[in-house]
Formats: sequence, C-alpha cells, structure tokens
Amino acid sequence: MAVSPVSPDELERQHTLSTATTRYDELRMRDALASMAGDAPPLSRTEALEMLALSEVVIRKAGYGRQAMVRTARAAGASWTQIGAALGSTKQAAWEAHNRWIEEQGES
Repeated sequence: MAVSPVSPDELERQHTLSTATTRYDELRMRDALASMAGDAPPLSRTEALEMLALSEVVIRKAGYGRQAMVRTARAAGASWTQIGAALGSTKQAAWEAHNRWIEEQGES
C-alpha cells in the first residue's frame, strides 16, 4: 500500500518554526541513534519523508524570519554594509537577496 508523503506546504501550515524544528530534531536523533546503535528501529518511510519535508519547512520559515529582521534592521537605521556583515555577506549580496525575496513574495 502506497503512503502519500506529507508536503512541506501542508506541514508549513501545521507548524511554527519552533515546532517544526523540534519535530525535525526528534526524527533526526532517532535516525542517528538507529544508525549508530544498530538495535534501535530505523525511521519508517513515512517518517523519513516527514523529516525531509520538515527540513524544507525549517528553511522556509527561517528565511521569512531573516527577511523580517532585515526590514527591522533597515527601519532601525542599519546600512546595507552592516546588514551584509551581520549575514556574513557583502552589502550587495544582502540587498539583492532581500529584493529577490520581496519580488518572490509578490509572485506568490
């Protein structure tokens, strides 16, 4: 019997960043223990697919939060040079990433 995988879109509606991270960590730890100990049961196909979808949810939600913080930093008077430094990139890369994100939000 085929099990339909849970989509990131479905999980994104069900989880906050915190709950998605917590569930992802639970599954990741069980997977790691099963690999190391050998006597712990491996993740089921459904759980492995859930963990994969949750990783996408965490990436998405963290990205939304990062862009919100960029807006907050700009509103507080931070320069693009300062924002780039805080993100570990250049001012140009920070500005381009933020503007690309804004354009993508308009397309959704």
